Amino acid sequence: MKVGIRMIGRGHEKCEELNMEAVFSDETRSFRYPEEPTWRDKVTVILRTLENNAEEAFIVWDEGRIKMKLSESDGVFDYYRGVFLPSDKDIRYYFEIRQNGTLHYYSKAGVSKEPLRYADFVIIKNFKTPLWSRGSVMYQIYVDRFSNGDMSNDVCDGEYVYWDKPVHKVKDWYEPPEENDIQNFYGGDLRGVINKLGYLKNLGIDAIYFNPIFVSPSNHKYDIQDYDHVDPHIGRIVRDGGVPVRPDGKDNKNAGKYIKRTTDYKNLIASDEVFMELVRKAHGMGIKVILDGVFNHCGDFNKWLNKQGVYKREAGYEKRAYEDKNSPYENYFIWQNEREWPDSYEGWWGFPNHPKLNYEGSKELFNDVMHIAKKWLMPPYNADGWRIDVAADLGRSAEYNHYFWREFRKAVKSAKPEAVILAEHYGDASPWLNGREWDTIMNYDAFMEPLSFFLCGMEKHGDSFREDLLNNGEAFADTMVRNMARLPRQSLFTAMNELSNHDHSRFLTRTNMKCGRLGGLKSHEAEEGINTAVFREAVMFQMTWVGSPTIYYGDEAGLCGFTDPDNRRTYPWGREDLSLIEFHRELIGIRKKYPALNFGSTMFLNEDYGLISYGRFDFKDKFAVAFNNNETERRVSIPVWRIGVRNDDFMEKMYLTNKNGFGYSGERFGVRNGIIDVVLEGRSGVIFHAGH
Repeated sequence: MKVGIRMIGRGHEKCEELNMEAVFSDETRSFRYPEEPTWRDKVTVILRTLENNAEEAFIVWDEGRIKMKLSESDGVFDYYRGVFLPSDKDIRYYFEIRQNGTLHYYSKAGVSKEPLRYADFVIIKNFKTPLWSRGSVMYQIYVDRFSNGDMSNDVCDGEYVYWDKPVHKVKDWYEPPEENDIQNFYGGDLRGVINKLGYLKNLGIDAIYFNPIFVSPSNHKYDIQDYDHVDPHIGRIVRDGGVPVRPDGKDNKNAGKYIKRTTDYKNLIASDEVFMELVRKAHGMGIKVILDGVFNHCGDFNKWLNKQGVYKREAGYEKRAYEDKNSPYENYFIWQNEREWPDSYEGWWGFPNHPKLNYEGSKELFNDVMHIAKKWLMPPYNADGWRIDVAADLGRSAEYNHYFWREFRKAVKSAKPEAVILAEHYGDASPWLNGREWDTIMNYDAFMEPLSFFLCGMEKHGDSFREDLLNNGEAFADTMVRNMARLPRQSLFTAMNELSNHDHSRFLTRTNMKCGRLGGLKSHEAEEGINTAVFREAVMFQMTWVGSPTIYYGDEAGLCGFTDPDNRRTYPWGREDLSLIEFHRELIGIRKKYPALNFGSTMFLNEDYGLISYGRFDFKDKFAVAFNNNETERRVSIPVWRIGVRNDDFMEKMYLTNKNGFGYSGERFGVRNGIIDVVLEGRSGVIFHAGH
């Protein structure tokens, strides 16, 4: 680092060249306020430079340039201020810095020789995300595999046919999923979640994100049968009856037991009441509840289609779309070939059990879904938001997609202004993150994928290994900065930062660097050669990074698994890795104790082979977090002056993880010349906290 006493001491002389490592601004409360302005607000923007190191500074935006005023100096840095007057327009801006006759440009991507407009800072007026969701610790639950609290609602062997085979109740809770897992059920339910709320509270969880819980025939429930009710198989069955299909059954015409369980009104109401109880008890513990909204497609059991013949033909029964071309539900679906009716409906990605919904062709469908969006957020259900499945795929055109999500947002926020809208999306989501559609995203591109490559060299599915990205600190930091730059502040601080989930392999398994899935690999191989120390590095990164860290159920207990379906193993109750649970609990506690780890600024400090350090800081607290993913120890000089730590301060090794374990330390390192020189053990992570 090109840093010397001359640059960071008090009263230093004016430098010939701009010190690019000193230049900083972001969208946190320390450098811009108000954070979420309305069109009535003036917005103050602050730029930091090294003291006496800039001749002039300007804010550049589409309507011109604002000359910034030097407002204060602290002996190390100068702070320039500029003000945007009230306006109903969104604003994109970057900084222009003049030093010694040379122009430099600063954006979210750092200092550059030319403006990098993709990395502009953005002020989006009237874009407010729920306060509770910013930096909150979430917990994702795949209900069938979490906890069985009511065995009376378990799916029975042969209860119905799914994908041409009778369903199966797995008797052994600890049996790993088969390669073809779609007909297998383990019995997890909402009562099981209620019974474990105390565990989640003690872990430090702020919100639960549920994979779909509505009536559906699959264990994953992404093929909704009835959006209006919770599935009795995970809720409550008060009226049972009927018989399963025959062992050689190929359809559900005689699936009397399934029909009784999933269509009887008393079962549906009783199941909804279990969900209401769960939300009430979760809220009493300070835990929010987020539902999974699958609105792009439904399932072929769906009551609007009724391909499986589940719904009865009683007096006054309105025939469903698969039964009659004149059905009032016919326009809910997209029919591709009239001659092949009724099997010619369009399926999402061609899957016939995932009929795509036809919003453009049916105002009735649109209204039904808007009603559903509001219903589950309002009393008596009181959920706290939606995670939206394959959100960018909804509709048949980009124009309609954006129209739908604008209307969806209006509906959701009218029902509950503090509800969150969190979208599943891969790639650049900025077209939807404009304050009028989604709040935020599942953060694959600026969290899960790059972190997996840096620490493990593994693609998130575990399908490929990239040696060129393993331990490549420079590529990691560059990817993170570039992808984070596309997220507005409101979305970045609420982004769902996961290490694993139901679509991707378990992170702990990725540490063994085995590529493949069930079929080519055996289930037990997911647990062989794993590196818990590397996993703990990932968790420390997750809990100290900007966004909302989200734990996929069982990750905290040492659960392994290749990608779908092996990633959907049951929570290992009674077989947990208790030390990993304690590790999560302690890191969550640290995160909650210090607002800087939630709402503070973020800055990379070092990038090298297997080495990363970054700062999280505000005007009160300064943290440096450092990782050595090499097998052997490395000496590192961390330029903590860049996050405002002075030469008369020290950095305390507050918490660490290494090959041997984890815990609190208390070792102190004096700041010399703006730097702390430390030795990082192999496979370690350290949280340093500034003190005086």
